[in-house]
Amino acid sequence: MKIYTKTGDKGQTGLFDGTRVLKSNLRVEAYGTIDELNSYIGTIASFEIPEADRLTLLKICKLLFNAGTDLATPKESKLPKGFQRISDNEVKFLEEQIDKYTNELPELKNFILPTGCFESGFVHIARTVCRRAERCVVELEQSEKVNHSVVVFLNRLSDFLFVFARYVNKIKGVEDIVWK
Repeated sequence: MKIYTKTGDKGQTGLFDGTRVLKSNLRVEAYGTIDELNSYIGTIASFEIPEADRLTLLKICKLLFNAGTDLATPKESKLPKGFQRISDNEVKFLEEQIDKYTNELPELKNFILPTGCFESGFVHIARTVCRRAERCVVELEQSEKVNHSVVVFLNRLSDFLFVFARYVNKIKGVEDIVWK
């Protein structure tokens, strides 16, 4: 199988239902931003972190592929075989992870700077890309039918990434820097 198809040479791409849209289409921007986010999380999973944390991040990578596929498939169309739309189950998983990691951290009483160790800095970058992805999906939702659970999932994922950045600082022995 060749990696290039030449079908996008005129600035269009295909959605999973076969619809052709411009690569500048907001739907493409939304799932493209999720793809960017997924690359950051995949990079973070390659850092020196505990294996259980790596596995959590890899599960999130898989869920982000599902979210991208969800957005690349108009709501009225069937998803490709083997994929499922984002649901409350994925949101619940993230909430469980947020609670788990929060329990490992000191109580947060102030705003903190998005810094610390190198790894935590990357997690904060992923968090901001996640927020951008969420904004893209919210904007898309104003003009097209999309699965609203993707918005909720991305909102919760950005919360998870905030907590995870703090957790990474903790396991690397770096204190959060309070914004004053």
